[in-house]
Amino acid sequence: MKAAVLQGTKQMDVLDWKKPVPGPFEVVVKVKSCGICGTDQHIYHGHPGSADVHPPIVLGHELAGEVVEVGSVVSGLQTGDRVSIDPNIYCGTCKYCRNNQAHLCVNLQAVGVTRDGGMGEYCSAPESNCYQIPDEMSFEEAALVEPLGCVLHGFKKLQLNALSHVLIIGGGFIGQLFLQLVKHQNVKSITVIEPAEHKKELLERLGADEVVHLLNSSELEADVVIECVGRKESMELAVKSAAKGGQVLLFGVASPETVISVSPFEIFSKELSIKGSFINPYTHEEAISLIAKHVVDVQSLISHRFLLGELPETMADYPRLGVSKGILNH
Repeated sequence: MKAAVLQGTKQMDVLDWKKPVPGPFEVVVKVKSCGICGTDQHIYHGHPGSADVHPPIVLGHELAGEVVEVGSVVSGLQTGDRVSIDPNIYCGTCKYCRNNQAHLCVNLQAVGVTRDGGMGEYCSAPESNCYQIPDEMSFEEAALVEPLGCVLHGFKKLQLNALSHVLIIGGGFIGQLFLQLVKHQNVKSITVIEPAEHKKELLERLGADEVVHLLNSSELEADVVIECVGRKESMELAVKSAAKGGQVLLFGVASPETVISVSPFEIFSKELSIKGSFINPYTHEEAISLIAKHVVDVQSLISHRFLLGELPETMADYPRLGVSKGILNH
């Protein structure tokens, strides 16, 4: 099979690669669509993903396709089934797995991170990580179930009501998903900070009451602040913008070297709650339902589509291309 193989930092090539063989509890999926995540860019530039990455490896942890082979003890899937894959594989035996915190598993493995993923024509995954999708759901939508699942995990950490003023920092793909979930809570107002002028119309269509273009605004104040960028200045702004008793969700993935400056007195005197959010523990099925019921739109958020042969150049030029959400179609 053909696969885009990460061979080292900023080194990706399309190569002939060994087609996977399913283990007893696994299936092989012919990949139809694979999302290109910001985390893939982090890995491409030499940073860790949800776990440490050891090239050569086929990236791609947002993926969907059709089952073409099943392992000897697989019972719930058969060839021809259309599936979306939750990439995260938990050990089930560490203290976090046994304490209902599987996403913090000390032995975490992940399709497209620690084992070959969706940037190849075929991919293997445990049966337990595969979720069947409705016939009417496109493979592109099914590939984007994973990021919505991650957003759902963070969203559930927040307490929202009809009086909540919500600020979302970052109007890219992740911010757009949060925006749709928050809108369905009937909060009092939603403001999005997004410097790209061309996104204003889309953000308003998705539910933003106001779109602000500058990160340095000191007048913003919100009961709930959701940071979706992962940069020093945006994370510091998230804390500063929180009202008394406010909640701050730091969702954007910063580089490991990023350090922010916050005032402990401000956290104390405003009694702020600051939370992080890591991956998507068992939210995949709910995310599929939200897309299938058109509660969350992901299809129209895709800004760029690529073919396998374009990936090395695409990954090298990703920021310059202005991609909001890119997807690979096999």
